[in-house]
Formats: sequence, C-alpha cells, structure tokens
Amino acid sequence: MNKKERVENFLNCKDVDRVPTAFWHHFVSFHDHYNGNDPEIYKKVVEGQKKYIKELDPDLIKIMSDGFFGHPSVCERKIETIEDLKRIKSVGPDHPWIQKQVDFVKEICDFAGEDTYKYYNLFSPLQYIRLRFEEYDEDFEKFVRLFKESEEDMIKAAKEIAIDIKILVKKLFEKTSVDGIYYSVQSVQDKSFDEEKHKKIVEPLDLEVLNEINKINDNVMLHICGYGHYTNNLAWYKDYPAKVFNWATHTENIGLKEGKEIFEGKAVLGGFDNNNGTVLYSASEEELKKEIFKILDEVGTRGVALGADCTISQDIDINRLKLVEKIAGEYK
Repeated sequence: MNKKERVENFLNCKDVDRVPTAFWHHFVSFHDHYNGNDPEIYKKVVEGQKKYIKELDPDLIKIMSDGFFGHPSVCERKIETIEDLKRIKSVGPDHPWIQKQVDFVKEICDFAGEDTYKYYNLFSPLQYIRLRFEEYDEDFEKFVRLFKESEEDMIKAAKEIAIDIKILVKKLFEKTSVDGIYYSVQSVQDKSFDEEKHKKIVEPLDLEVLNEINKINDNVMLHICGYGHYTNNLAWYKDYPAKVFNWATHTENIGLKEGKEIFEGKAVLGGFDNNNGTVLYSASEEELKKEIFKILDEVGTRGVALGADCTISQDIDINRLKLVEKIAGEYK
C-alpha cells in the first residue's frame, strides 16, 4: 500500500499492510506558540515542519499550529477579571490571525504533496482561552476561577472565538489541500464540572465547531488532551463526531483496546507515553518491539495507528520514529 491507501484503510477500520505510525512535536517554546506574527518565529515553524516531513516522510502529518495558539482578542491584553473576559470578540474573516494560518497550512500542504494525509491542529474554543492562561500567563488557576465566577461570560467569550474557528475551517478547506482537522478538547479540570455540567456547558461548545467541520469534511481526529494531573472521562466524548480518537493512554490508564471499546469500534491512535525517559525514547530495539507487539496483540491492526499520548519531545532522534515504523511492519 502507499501512504494514502494505508491511512484510508486505517480511517475506515479496514485491513492494512502494516499499522500506520504518526508522531508530532512542537517547533518553538510554549511562549512562542502565541507569536506567529513574529517573522522569525513564523519562519522557524515553517522550516521546522518542512524538515520534519522531509526527514521522516510520515504516514500522516499533523501540521502544528505553533505561533497561532493565541486568539487575538485573548492576547491583546492580559485577562484577569470577568470584565476582561467580556472583551473577547470575534476578529472576523479578514484578520491576519486567520489569513496567515491559511497561508501557512497551504505552504505546508503544498510541500507535503498529495500522497500524504494532512491534518491541521485546532483547539476547541475553551482551549484557546485556557492555553493562553496556562502556557503564556503561567496561571494555572485562572481558567477555572473565571469559569466559576461567571459561566455565562466564559461561554459568551468561547462562542466569539468559535465564530473565527469556523471561518478558519471553511477557508482551510477552500484554499488549501488539507485533508482533515485534528481537534483538541479537554474537560474543565474541576470536580464541580461533572458529566451533567459537561453535557450542558462544554459539549455544546465543542460540538458547535465539530459539527461545522463535519459539514465540510468528516475527516476529524479528536484529541482528548490529558497530561500530568489533567485527566478526562473518555466516555463523555464517545458520541463526538470524529473518525479517529487520540487520548493520553498512560495518563488516563486506558489502553487502545479499552478505548476502542469506549468509542464503539472507531479508529484509534496512540499507545506510547510521550514523556522523556519512557519506552519510546530509551528502550532497546528488542524492548521496543516487545512493547509494539504487546499493544497490537491486544488491540489488533484494524482501525489502529501507533502514536503518542500527545506531542513528543522536539529533540527526539528521528531514527527512533523510523524504528517504530519498521517494527510495525514486522508485526503479522
């Protein structure tokens, strides 16, 4: 099979000649995830993405949105109060934050060519707010604090961002050869936001964008973001409209087989802990082979791709990723 045939069969849970592999990492620091308007940062991301594609030639590509994590109205001033939150507004179709992402994705898609599936990384509306607070402001309490102070205003702010995400999605599929969207979600990391509250408040915001994407292209990979002490109840996401599900198998302690059952047989991607010092980085070839065979013995090969819980380390040896692909090809 060529790469496109292999991934198409993976997406549709059909037989493959070997299980696809898919890994990705950032190209700039956390703070620079918000500085795509800086020509040097933009250049570094573009060149890094191209270098990664050229060296690895992956089965599928997730185009990283480094530099564009920050919605402009969230970044123009530091948000500390509900009044600040109320100032978050849509920036509209002509804003550089939208157009520059379209130009970026087009350049990477053109470089990668038509024979490889290409996904672009987007976040749910609430994630654009939370990430700015935590990655850039380095305030890990603010998101939940403001959400609790005024659910109504947090939802209104997220809906404004959703307007622009939907505009961006439409332009991406009109102006570039991107094949799908990698959509990152996370539950509100607070016990008071139980399943009932998630279904009432968070899920409608997630689905507002997801349903819009699916109207244009149903090739959605849902990333349920977990790391450290941030965990999610996977069952809350089982009815989200996505073809592929990716989650933190090690953080959530839910392997691919169990996850596949939760998501009712849909395609799944993952299996490896993305933290330094784990099997992916430091195991011998024999140990790595044992781990891969163990994963595939448990979950099978239909609708399965090997990847990581989340982004891997930027300085990983590219030959480690090629080794995973090689070993996957040895599994029968």
